[in-house]
Amino acid sequence: MADAGAAVTDTHPLLFHAAGSGTLGRKAAVHFAACESRDALIYVPAVVIWECVLLVRAGRVVLRHGVHQFFEDLFSNPAYQPHDLTPGQVLAGEELRFNRDPFDALVCAAARDLELPLITRDGEIRGSGAVRVIW
Repeated sequence: MADAGAAVTDTHPLLFHAAGSGTLGRKAAVHFAACESRDALIYVPAVVIWECVLLVRAGRVVLRHGVHQFFEDLFSNPAYQPHDLTPGQVLAGEELRFNRDPFDALVCAAARDLELPLITRDGEIRGSGAVRVIW
């Protein structure tokens, strides 16, 4: 069931927010700020956690205290909730292959599973119409 104050995050918005880089879209920044004050909820799909692990491992992202501590700190705020990957999402993701990035398909499948909008600036996701987008 959808919650008006809830959304799902893609990988890059979560990392942009954590970095305080100011590169979030206006609506995305408002949603993350509401989450920080516990006035909104953001679900973090397991596949986003995995993509962060891979980005850190590849040296493309540096997290000050490492990936494990990053997510431990993140989930200490109850406004951020992990969302498990299910076989149903994997199968739905196969039908959502609008590009070659399996992470995009699985993140969209998580948003559809929760019936929530996805926080993303990804043009291919936005253009696909697969999910409602916040940016």
